[in-house]
Amino acid sequence: MARRRPKGRNVNGILLLDKPTGLTSNKALQIVKQLFKARKAGHTGSLDPLASGLLPICLGEATKVSGFLLDADKHYRVRCKLGEKTATGDAEGEVIETRPLEGVDAARLESVLAAFRGPIEQIPPMYSAVKHQGQRLYKLAREGVEVEREPRTVVIHELTLLAFEPPFFDIDVRCSKGTYVRTLAEDIGEQLGCGAHVTALRRLGVGPYDDAGMVTLDALKTLEEQGLAALDAQLLPIESALTQWPDVQLNSDAAFYLRQGQAVQVPHAPTSGWVRLYEADHRFIGMGQILDDGRVAPKRLMASA
Repeated sequence: MARRRPKGRNVNGILLLDKPTGLTSNKALQIVKQLFKARKAGHTGSLDPLASGLLPICLGEATKVSGFLLDADKHYRVRCKLGEKTATGDAEGEVIETRPLEGVDAARLESVLAAFRGPIEQIPPMYSAVKHQGQRLYKLAREGVEVEREPRTVVIHELTLLAFEPPFFDIDVRCSKGTYVRTLAEDIGEQLGCGAHVTALRRLGVGPYDDAGMVTLDALKTLEEQGLAALDAQLLPIESALTQWPDVQLNSDAAFYLRQGQAVQVPHAPTSGWVRLYEADHRFIGMGQILDDGRVAPKRLMASA
């Protein structure tokens, strides 16, 4: 029996999508994949339907770097409402508790925010994709089941109060991977004694990317009318996701042996860590790691390499 040929075209690169509110990340991914007629695509960490903003979408061989973007630091702009706690930690859940805002002013809020800067412990919310005994927590939550969750350490690199107009306050958050902004808002509300939940969230940064290069779905649909070349012009090169890594330039012999899965010695290469691999013509061919003996080992190579 003949194997079914995969549908779509081989298109490689990273799109910085400005995801609209009201749309799941997976739905946004499927729309982009269809617009680009791409054979393969993946996103780099979900944004809730309530949230908007930067959702890097990896097409083709770029899916090989999606895990690194998933692990990257993030940047959010968040609006929170004090005095109300919801079932989900955001405005999509029903209000389950209300409390007065007694004694809550900007000075006290600033004082509380200071305690959340740096490494902190967070308990993942029930409405999250974390798994418990093979099941997603959000599925259990929808069934009315609550289970004990282990706290996790995350890092809040920057936490800035932008506005305070009771009962709302706006914050700018730069944080490590795995940070739940809804949980951060709830924990701030608990420290203030009145509760809080997220009413609006916009992601402005993922790893090396910021909101400056984002493209909306409406803009993509307009470009589609001009042809696939107009859409492809919006794609960033795969290696743009790895700009924090040093690059290693390979001669033709070294590139040949790397493609065979062999580690090679490269003069003046870094002494440790991950590296970007380039062929003599400055063509990106994949990702490598420096071994203990100083050789460069291939880890993930591009199929076109």
